[in-house]
Amino acid sequence: MKVFRDLSELPAFENTVVTIGSFDGLHKGHQKILNRLKKISRDNKVEHVVITFHPHPRSIIYPKDKSLVLLTSLEEKIQLLESMGIQNLVIVPFSVEFSQLSAEEYIANFIHKYFKPKTIVIGYDHKFGLNRSGDINLLNLKAPDYGFEVVEIPKQEIEEITISSTKIRAAIKEGHLEHANVLLGHPYPLAGHVIRGRKLGTEIGFPTANLDLENAGKLIPKDGIYACYVHHGKKRYEGMLYIGDIPTIGTDRDKAIEVNIFDFDKDIYSERITVEVLRFLREDQKFDSIEALKAQLHEDRKSSLAYFDSLKKKVKAKATIAILNYNTRDYLEMFLPGVAFSSTLETDILVIDNASTDDSVEYTREWFPEVNITELDKNYGFAEGYNQGLKKVNTPYTILLNSDVEVTENWLDPLIEFLDNNEDVAAVMPKIRAQQDKSSFEYAGASGGYMDALGFPYCRGRIFDTVEKDEGQYDTAQQVFWATGAAMVIRTDVFKKLGGFDPSYFAHQEEIDLCWRINNAGLKIFCIPESVVYHVGGGTLNYSNPRKTYLNFRNSFSNLVKNEKAGKLIYKLPLRWILDLTASFKFLLSGNLKDTFAVWKALISGLIKLPTNISKRFFYQSKVKALNGQSHQAQANLHSIIWSYYVKGKKKFGDL
Repeated sequence: MKVFRDLSELPAFENTVVTIGSFDGLHKGHQKILNRLKKISRDNKVEHVVITFHPHPRSIIYPKDKSLVLLTSLEEKIQLLESMGIQNLVIVPFSVEFSQLSAEEYIANFIHKYFKPKTIVIGYDHKFGLNRSGDINLLNLKAPDYGFEVVEIPKQEIEEITISSTKIRAAIKEGHLEHANVLLGHPYPLAGHVIRGRKLGTEIGFPTANLDLENAGKLIPKDGIYACYVHHGKKRYEGMLYIGDIPTIGTDRDKAIEVNIFDFDKDIYSERITVEVLRFLREDQKFDSIEALKAQLHEDRKSSLAYFDSLKKKVKAKATIAILNYNTRDYLEMFLPGVAFSSTLETDILVIDNASTDDSVEYTREWFPEVNITELDKNYGFAEGYNQGLKKVNTPYTILLNSDVEVTENWLDPLIEFLDNNEDVAAVMPKIRAQQDKSSFEYAGASGGYMDALGFPYCRGRIFDTVEKDEGQYDTAQQVFWATGAAMVIRTDVFKKLGGFDPSYFAHQEEIDLCWRINNAGLKIFCIPESVVYHVGGGTLNYSNPRKTYLNFRNSFSNLVKNEKAGKLIYKLPLRWILDLTASFKFLLSGNLKDTFAVWKALISGLIKLPTNISKRFFYQSKVKALNGQSHQAQANLHSIIWSYYVKGKKKFGDL
């Protein structure tokens, strides 16, 4: 990487791709912007340039404001950018004079004059020039005059970057370095030069390198002992870091930052080192004697070594988050960034692509290199797509997550904890709210799914088309009959041993079919409302689409044939057929001919496929028996939801 610190020494840049920002922390949000910069550069075969400022503009514009704390010093930022494969870094000396450039002068006498960009990659809220009067609208207005185009980083991504920075700072202040490092995408660095101390550490057998940070505005983690890596020269060492005021003997510094480097005996006074802070081990404390302090340091060393031993062992993921994709690039761009923060546990993320014809695979590969991708040779639909894509998954738990679901931070933790503590529970789901109306439940699952006597599904919070506001009325963890396929956590071995989804379903109600088999095997399903996600709903196939109507009626009828007790099918199947036919006439009377024909098509298909579904009944029954020695023992609710809803007028779950 070429680093330039003086505008007068810049080469004659021409047709560059540039981005501008402080990039404090160089966290995952920033990394996505830089990946986009590099992709545009690579696609157009031109150089790219990252432009940043030093000192931080806030320290010049608001010199009396002492609240500014930084996640990275300038040298740390340079090291990180180099590790990310940046070609050119320009560090602009920020001054009062520079801050007085008008927005138009900023474009003409800075951006165009020094870089002559072909493309400017910038955030929607980027401000520049005197009084921050310039913005992306001005750049777009001036673009034809100077021959550049503007690539806008969407509002959501910029807000995610802001949120990430806030969360990182909070985590560091609280000592949650492991969480901060996940958000950063790299260990949190503390870099500086080694200075002389009182050599007490050497006297008690724990020599320390006293660190003088190279940036006084650097954010320092809370006081205590940490496991850390120490970089000196080109080598990395294990060690333990102390931050505090040394209450046992006191210190003449505002804050002591000392690191004991394991298996290291070099004299490195005045040399630069970088400490990567990894894990908080214990709070700082005052000891009654030096001997007591020494004894505790021995324990701290043991704790540090145990932590490093755990890192050296191959980490096996606890769960795989599997996202089925078919031409949903927009949803991946909106929601995939948040999936990385689904759990504090080790998780794999897998995108299963159903032979998409858009650029969603290329986008995922470029922007989320940490995500595994399984590309299928054709569109198998939801059911068989998951069956094919999950063949090689061997983590204890599998999370089926729709691409149009917005998750919340650590939403998986209460679900996995519940499964860990309840061996008779095979699957769990979070509470599902609507992504576009976050105060309401969402159609596909709400707060847990139920089944009536004739195989009609409904939910806590949603019966047919009546969707309730979430006012906390269904916030108890509850055993349910089925969990939504939009966001379900299932034991991987249960999914596979029960035969996965019925491939013929293609999409819709396949998760209810699977859950019925789980119930038939004597296992349980729970909704844990402590966990919340937001579902767009109809994101992959609109709720009003006749194709969806057909699949729902056809597959729901198949569920009854395949899973209900044999003696009850004699009267339940005719009743169900009549009720579905009645529903078709309801569509007809409302003028909805497409849905009418969709239901008729589903009814005819149900009759034609009756022998096939009876054969499948015996096939899946053998899977159920092999899993738990039981078959067709599940009891759905005895009442009719049709009668309760349409005749008795009970529109809400709480009224049943």
